[in-house]
Amino acid sequence: MPAILIVTAAIFLWGVVSARLQRADLTAPIVFVAIGWLFAAVGLVAPPLEAARMFKPLVEFTLVWVLFSDAAGVPLAQVRRDLGRYLRLLAVGLPLSILAGWALANWFFPGLGIWLALLVGAALAPTDAALGLPVVTNPAVPVDVRRLITVESGLNDGMVTPVVMFAIAGAASAEGVEGAPGLWGALAELGVGLVVGAGVGLAGGWALRWTRRRGWAAEDFAGIAVLALAVVAYAASLVVHGNGFVAAFCAGLAFGAVAGRRGPEELVFVEQTSSLVSLLVWLAFGAFAVPTMIDRADLVLVAYAIASLTLVRMVPVALACAGSGLDRNTVLFVGWFGPRGLASLVFALLAVEELGPAADQAIAIIGGTVLMSVLVHGLSAGPLASRYSRAVTRGGDGPAPEERQVLG
Repeated sequence: MPAILIVTAAIFLWGVVSARLQRADLTAPIVFVAIGWLFAAVGLVAPPLEAARMFKPLVEFTLVWVLFSDAAGVPLAQVRRDLGRYLRLLAVGLPLSILAGWALANWFFPGLGIWLALLVGAALAPTDAALGLPVVTNPAVPVDVRRLITVESGLNDGMVTPVVMFAIAGAASAEGVEGAPGLWGALAELGVGLVVGAGVGLAGGWALRWTRRRGWAAEDFAGIAVLALAVVAYAASLVVHGNGFVAAFCAGLAFGAVAGRRGPEELVFVEQTSSLVSLLVWLAFGAFAVPTMIDRADLVLVAYAIASLTLVRMVPVALACAGSGLDRNTVLFVGWFGPRGLASLVFALLAVEELGPAADQAIAIIGGTVLMSVLVHGLSAGPLASRYSRAVTRGGDGPAPEERQVLG
């Protein structure tokens, strides 16, 4: 009960003073990871194995709602107007980041094996715009740059999910984990999840739009219906032996495409719910993972984390943006603000669930990189956004003035 009191009070206080703390470069992940670590320091948490079982549903539903809301919230009409740059980051930059992270993990940690190295590279490829909130909410940063970072973050976690699940299945087969689906079974689950998710999203979005036009849908319940739709896609895929996370992402894309102009308003409740459960996941990360990572940290792990947050992210972004019309400062800015966050952490927790102790080293690498990203990206977001906006204002850097207009 003392832990529940402290957690709920912390959530309330964050809501009361969050804007003030963000101006001081303190993001929600930084604050709640610190609270979780304090829980561990004073002995207010359960043993790790018991806690893992307790937090398993929370972690899974967090990823379901984050994947669904991120995908459904992508402004497709606006994305089409600058499609080339988004495709460069997602179709060129993202695969290059996965391959670079995979190769680097194999080199730094030869004992991992091919599948766990792929897990590390894939789990650390998606970005989390929430860790750089002062960037994506700063009106001084050109709107097209903010949208580029936000849309990339919204789509890359769903796109990398099949690779992560494939890597976990490969590692499970290699370790002889009982009940592992095998590589072909994993591929089949991904395909089933895609079909089921797309079908549920299209049907749900169309049904809500149709009933809304006829006045059948109560406005104050529509958000709850969309929240349930994400879980329907996840559960329906599991029932027919598909991948529920891929289904949630595909359902979000399909829902966003057919929900109509009221769709973004109906997503607000899903986004708020996913934000709430995300705070609890960050707190659990601070309480259960951070103490273990501190014990296991060494120079090789720190070196990999630094490389993952710099070379593995920024070089692929630079290659993908070559010839795109973006100047050097903008490419560097977009490349740096690729923080690793909630999706990477949830992928790591899912690997723990499937692989057990066999994944300990991979989890330590992923967790250590996320922890470093929470700190360096959270603390640098405000100052670097201001510096970049001043460079744009001086006129010699950044996108052309016409590109700074709000599209549409």
